[in-house]
Amino acid sequence: MLRNILRTSRCLARRQINRPAAIAIYKKPIRNIFKSYVTTSRQFSASSQDISTNLDPLVYDKICTETLESLYEYFEELIDQSPNLKGADITFSDGVLTIALGSNYGTYVINRQSPNRQIWLSSPTSGPKRYDLILENGGYWIYKHDGKTLHHLLQNEISKIVNDADFGKCSHALL
Repeated sequence: MLRNILRTSRCLARRQINRPAAIAIYKKPIRNIFKSYVTTSRQFSASSQDISTNLDPLVYDKICTETLESLYEYFEELIDQSPNLKGADITFSDGVLTIALGSNYGTYVINRQSPNRQIWLSSPTSGPKRYDLILENGGYWIYKHDGKTLHHLLQNEISKIVNDADFGKCSHALL
């Protein structure tokens, strides 16, 4: 529709029709189309941004740090206790937690995304996911596309590698 309006206005301009009159005719529809587009864009993005825009940055930072540190400590414990993960390596620096479980299992990367107020996960099994913070029940991280929590996904995937994995012990876990 916008393309037709612009094409018509160019035709009017070539025929030397009164330009102010042509602009006045098409100004309102263009504004309405733009307004509709902006409204639609906000509706699609509102669901993912409602939480992040209303969340206090200090609260996000505190819960995110607690979550990542807790996961770091728990993965260290799992790696130390599991004989099949002897070559595994874990690092935590600048908000990025990297868990290299070896060539058989792949590498997990869990990191903070402060601008979006999310935690991002890259899994060798399930791929990339973006988790939003829900402040109910002490705070937990949820992937909105499937409704599963960060700790639930880790529980499912890591328990296939380590039999007695229990991510319910970690901070801000909701299984």
